[in-house]
This record gives sequence, structure tokens and C-alpha cells, in this order.
Amino acid sequence: MRRFLALLLVGFLVTTPLHAVEPDEILKDQKLEERARALSSELRCLVCQNQSIDDSHAPLAKDLRVLVRQKLVGGDSDDAIRAFLVDRYGEFILLKPRFSADTLILWITPFCLLALGGLFLIRKSRKAAETQVAVLDGAEQARLAELLNAENSTGS
Repeated sequence: MRRFLALLLVGFLVTTPLHAVEPDEILKDQKLEERARALSSELRCLVCQNQSIDDSHAPLAKDLRVLVRQKLVGGDSDDAIRAFLVDRYGEFILLKPRFSADTLILWITPFCLLALGGLFLIRKSRKAAETQVAVLDGAEQARLAELLNAENSTGS
């Protein structure tokens, strides 16, 4: 039973996401800390790229986490902090980019590719239907039989 509980605990620890936030970064005000965690989970680590700054151990991610917390303590709103970071690092810093004219191609491309794939499949199925073997009518079958008989009589 102890082994089972130990394995269960290890499994839980392995599957639980480990945040890179260090104890010296944590704010004393619980509400500000929750806002900081929510914001940092939306921001991309510019070094790791597929991790949020909340999950990344990169020094730049730590600097960004500290910056977010400083701005929160300074009284900035979440939107103001996002806007500041987007102005400084570009839209790429957001893990979920906003829908705008600049990101339009990013949002529309998957739908365009899906539509093109659908059109390709429709066209291919139509071509396959057109290239099916046609059945010979009576006159064509008679002519074929005549040619085969003529070939067999001269070949023997």
C-alpha cells in the first residue's frame, strides 16, 4: 500500500506543472499575486517560445515576471501591462494573439488551408468519377468481337 501511495504521489508531482516563479518574486498581496500569475501565464517566454513566462526558467522570463509584478504594485491595470509589453516586444509576446489587422493572416490561414484541402478532395473525387471505365454498347461489343476473331483466325 505504501508503494502504491508513493507511486501515486510521484505521478501527481510529475504531471503537475511546475511554475518557475521563485519565492523572492512572490508578492505579499494575494490578489496582486493572483493577477501576476494570470498575466504571466498569458505571456510567451521569448527564449523558450512555447512556454509562458510563468513556466520558464530562463533569465529573461524571470525579468519579465519581476517587471509584471513591479507594474502591478505600481497600480497599472492588466490591459496597460499587456499593452506595454506588446509595444516593447511585439504581438509575439502574447501566447494567444489578439484578432487585429496585423494578425489577420494568422487567424485566417488555418481556415483557408482547410477550404483548399476540401476543394482538392472534391476535385480529386470528381476526376476519379470521370475516369471510370465506360461500358461498351452493343455495336462496340460486336466490333470488338469481330476484331478479336479476325486476330485469332490469322494468328493460328
